[in-house]
Amino acid sequence: MSRLAIHAQHVSKIYRRFAHKRQFATLKSAILTGSLVRDLRPEETFRALDDVSFDVEAGRTYGIVGRNGSGKSTMLKCIAGITKPTTGTVTVSGRISALIELGAGFHPEISGRENVFINGIMLGLSKAEIERRFDDIVDFADLAPFIDAPVKTYSSGMYMRLGFAVAVNVDPDVLLVDEVLAVGDEGFAHKCLDKFAEFRRRGKTILLVTHSLGLVERFCDEALWLDKGRVRAVGDPKRVVDAYVTEVEESEEAHLAAQDARARELAEQRPQVSVSAAPGDAARDGGQAVAAPVVDVPADMFQVGAGRWGSRDVEITRVDLIGPDGTPSHVFHAGESLTITLALEARAPVKDFVFGLGLFNADGVCIYGTNTNIEEMSSQEFSGSGEVGFVMDDLALTEGTYKLDVAVHKLDGFPYDYHRQLYTFRVKSRVKDVGFFRPKHSWTFSPSIRLTRLDGPEGWRPHMPDDAPRR
Repeated sequence: MSRLAIHAQHVSKIYRRFAHKRQFATLKSAILTGSLVRDLRPEETFRALDDVSFDVEAGRTYGIVGRNGSGKSTMLKCIAGITKPTTGTVTVSGRISALIELGAGFHPEISGRENVFINGIMLGLSKAEIERRFDDIVDFADLAPFIDAPVKTYSSGMYMRLGFAVAVNVDPDVLLVDEVLAVGDEGFAHKCLDKFAEFRRRGKTILLVTHSLGLVERFCDEALWLDKGRVRAVGDPKRVVDAYVTEVEESEEAHLAAQDARARELAEQRPQVSVSAAPGDAARDGGQAVAAPVVDVPADMFQVGAGRWGSRDVEITRVDLIGPDGTPSHVFHAGESLTITLALEARAPVKDFVFGLGLFNADGVCIYGTNTNIEEMSSQEFSGSGEVGFVMDDLALTEGTYKLDVAVHKLDGFPYDYHRQLYTFRVKSRVKDVGFFRPKHSWTFSPSIRLTRLDGPEGWRPHMPDDAPRR
């Protein structure tokens, strides 16, 4: 029968919200009456954890995922004994080392060497044990030239590396880890992963809190998803991560939809169109002079912010971004298909028209633009209502947020309806390449070249061709 390293049962943690008008008479009276939380109204409290239960078997690696503020770090602090649950119990078997607040307890005025001894003793080591492990700690942190300098002279990365090195060399039975891979450069991150792998081989229990979902999928035996202090899912890491990613994308979808709706509302409230007679340019209709419309268009299209302008003789009444499932969305994955559809209405039949679009990054830099005239399509006639679709079979963009321009105008550029960056969409990708464009590609290597292949953001495994079976 397997032994439990961590047993959390119905754990809740309630904090008192700050309220200027409501104060206890004295701290002593509040403690004696037990009224620190009990006498508070629900709106005066915040539940960081709400009836959380889970078990971690000894020798297993357990991941906790969730948004910022979901209760992940609070749960780790309850397990580490840094804070106590308001209700419920947490039982841990064996020595704990917590990589939660690296370097907590370091004194800035004394040297790194002295801090290693003080921190090691705080974590349960004897002076003799620290002396035996001192060289390993310093080598791991890569701080030999600076170990006798005051800690206040360290950079934040040096400070965190030393805290990590002390904590992992305590040789704990249970290692609690909270986003420690952010403490150093890529080389140090791989050193941390190697240490975790060593712990696993030695049958240690690891509880990992991280936003690196690839690390959870690769490294963990089981995962827990916390959302607003409550358990949303627990079990197989890939299943839990997939459920979490889906919920995050749904939330992003709602946020981007509301953002775009507000941008279009503001654009309508601030019309950028003025119509007046163009000197020497009038048409005759039944013997009457009809002034030709003149529309104010921004002088530099690449400098103007979000907005809408045009005569509306042809109007864009709706814009949808359609994913591979055929439904409108604001969140897509790199490599999927994307169709941009424009619903249009012409007040009267027109023969001179061009449809165009432009893609911009979040900083407003144009990364692509085209129109039907550039692509050598000549307008013939449009009347009534219609729809235009721009189809991308492969969304070859890197991960990030993008803005969209859509327009219908005359061949000479006169705008019927121009929508400037009123539509936002987000591209998600597990591949963290840089830039904006991600072309389809492959790599080839001669037999003399050996390398490794990235398996998720933090894990490595031997290289294999793209069509080879995956582990």
